[in-house]
Formats: sequence, structure tokens, C-alpha cells
Amino acid sequence: MSITCKWSSKRQRALELLLRLKRLYPEATCTLNYETPVQLLVAVMLSAQCTDERVNQVTPPLFEQFSDAAAIASANREELENLVRPTGFYRNKAKNIQAACKMIVSEFGGEVPKRMEELLKLPGVARKSANVVLAHAYGINVGVTVDTHVKRLSKRLGLTEQDTPERIERDLMRILPQPEWENWSIRLIYHGRAICQFRQPKCSACVLAELCPSAARFNPALGEAGTASSSN
Repeated sequence: MSITCKWSSKRQRALELLLRLKRLYPEATCTLNYETPVQLLVAVMLSAQCTDERVNQVTPPLFEQFSDAAAIASANREELENLVRPTGFYRNKAKNIQAACKMIVSEFGGEVPKRMEELLKLPGVARKSANVVLAHAYGINVGVTVDTHVKRLSKRLGLTEQDTPERIERDLMRILPQPEWENWSIRLIYHGRAICQFRQPKCSACVLAELCPSAARFNPALGEAGTASSSN
């Protein structure tokens, strides 16, 4: 059966994709280690162009020495740089982390704000980082986290034709229920790491293949999947 018959709209297909992703990754959650919202924010900032695994190696000694925003704000910059050096771009990351923590102390009473507009005022914090912090530290879904995996898979799955994270996020917010926004992102990240990889996606082992309009391109044996609807 052509998948256009059963899942005739992007919204229907997105919901079925999410259902399958939940079944495949039932325990999926943020893979960064943290104990407080400040620690999560710092870990997310360090994860830019760096693996979560590497960040999780760096943060224990960092948080042991500087456990909250006030401690990071008053830290010696060189010492902070040395602690975050393994994550790459360490000077800029240390600068932004310290500046963000100073603002958290001076303007938000030492607590990471719970509003997107306020988070975006923090140096080095864009929507992707803010979405992760709000969702995982506070359980607040105000947007869809769009990292490289979410961008790649959402396009391959035919749910967006946009190229910028902001426009992709808007497309996904229109077709996914708000309570599921972060569930979508975190599970798509897991799937992007395990199955739908950048160069060689494992389409023959993918539970989403029959819903994916790109599957036939990567694996001609799955030709029927290429008929997926891209209608709204």
C-alpha cells in the first residue's frame, strides 16, 4: 500500500513517526549530565560543536569547583578556560558562560530564567540552547530544539523544506502537538546518531522507512517509501 493512503498529511505522518520513535527509544532523555538548571545551561553551551560524551567528561571537575552561577561569574577566566578547553573553542565558550552567569546573578537573582525572551538575552544563548534548558530543567515546551540531527532528519522525512533552524522549527511547531515538541527532538537526535546517519543512513534497519520519502534514494529496495506525501 502506498503510504500516501494511510498517512495523507504531514501532521498525520509526524504523529505516526513520533509514536514509532517513542516505542524505539522509550527512555530517551537529554544525555548531558547536570544537577541544576545552571549546570544544564553551561553543559549545553559547552556542547556546541562538541559531543555530549566529551562535555560529560569536562563538567564534573568544572561543577565541583564552580557549582552555581555566582561561582562561575566570579571565577578566574584563565582557570575557567583551562577547565573547558577539551570542548573546543574554549576561550569563546568560557567568555560567554561567564558573561551569562554574571547576568543570571545580576538580573535574575542567580536563577536561570524560565522565559524564552529572558534566556535569549544571555550571551551565547540562542533558541536551540534555550529550548533544551526550558524543556529539561523546567518541563516547559515553547519551541522545538533543532540541532544538526533534527534538521537532517526532519528534512529527510519530508516534514520541512527549510534550511535554517528557525524556519524548520516553525514548520515542526505547526504539525506537532506542543507537549511533544521536545519528545520529537530528543528521539530524533537518538535516531540520527544510531540509524539515520549523515553519510550512510541505515534505511533497511529503520522503523521509519515506510514513512520516509528519502528512503528510496538511499536504498532503492525501499522504493515504495518514496511516494510519501509532503502535503500539509
